[in-house]
Amino acid sequence: MSTRSIALPDVDELAGISLLDTMRRRRSVRAYRSGGLSWREIGQLAWAAQGITDNVSALRTVPSAGALYPLELDIATQDGTFRYRPATHAVSQRTAADIRTRLAHAAYEQSWLASAACIFAIVALPNRTESKYGNRALRYVHLEAGHAAQNLLLMAAGLNLGGTPVGAFDDDAVARTLELGRNEAPACLVPIGWPSTTST
Repeated sequence: MSTRSIALPDVDELAGISLLDTMRRRRSVRAYRSGGLSWREIGQLAWAAQGITDNVSALRTVPSAGALYPLELDIATQDGTFRYRPATHAVSQRTAADIRTRLAHAAYEQSWLASAACIFAIVALPNRTESKYGNRALRYVHLEAGHAAQNLLLMAAGLNLGGTPVGAFDDDAVARTLELGRNEAPACLVPIGWPSTTST
């Protein structure tokens, strides 16, 4: 795996865009026009899902049981796959291959995923939470993944992008495609791109 690191631009204020407005505009989008995302846009989206909001306590944008943060965020683009590093607001490249089509196949042939500018993969590491919460950990991890996905989608709406959460996929196939570690499992895929149409 590559270890190339890319520092992301600082998170910008979305001038004139309110939370209420983004909630009204959020729709599930499954059709995209061509065009990639800039590192600024990717950085805004990644920060929304897992960014640090308090540098002293290292608290993040989503609630986490015991502040144990059992999620990682992988981003599949045309230029390769990257993992978000919240502590430095940077990404490290995991592969140079464009795996979006492979992820679409792993998502039970939902071919439209491959046309998204990028696919955010929310990756779960339940053992981080199990150390404190035992057999309730998986519930808490799934709740946290939902929070992260919603934050992504609201930020996408603020950036005039669209996407939708995808839970229908072959877990093993997605894990192989993302080259996940032994204790890592895919929790959710969130394709994001420039909408060509708006759906529900």
